[in-house]
Amino acid sequence: MRFLLIVVCLLVAAPSLAHQLKSSVTTVLFNKRTHNVELMHRFYLHDTEHAVSSLFKGKIDIISNKTDQQRFAKYVESHVALQTLNGDVVPLSFVGAQVDGKFFWVYQEAPIPEGIEGIKMSNGALRDLWPSQVNMVNVEGKGRVKTLNFAQDDTWLEARFETN
Repeated sequence: MRFLLIVVCLLVAAPSLAHQLKSSVTTVLFNKRTHNVELMHRFYLHDTEHAVSSLFKGKIDIISNKTDQQRFAKYVESHVALQTLNGDVVPLSFVGAQVDGKFFWVYQEAPIPEGIEGIKMSNGALRDLWPSQVNMVNVEGKGRVKTLNFAQDDTWLEARFETN
């Protein structure tokens, strides 16, 4: 009976432990069809809700208030930057933001720079709030997928593309 009680307690506690890691995933897609580099940032909605309550004053409703969604998207934009390997800035434009199930998405894009051989990227979104925040970036559409992991003191990381 005691064993059964322990198992039940663990099962009840498991969901509260399921999302301890603060993390986000970004896809940087070099889209040959549109000739744009497209950034898709995915945050857990739970983290986004906690973040906006720390970042902004007053009553915030990230789920249904478009203005609050725009404010968080602007925050993300201010913490993400892209450059070519030689340091030329790739100016990102805001495309949109949305709540989708348990995630909050922010979208950006820019024309693909001519002759690009790789990128340097900075992704500090939420890392100023939570030092343990990990932002994983997958770079796709230029050969094999490259993964950048922003953790601890990482500010700029780079991905080099294979030459054909």
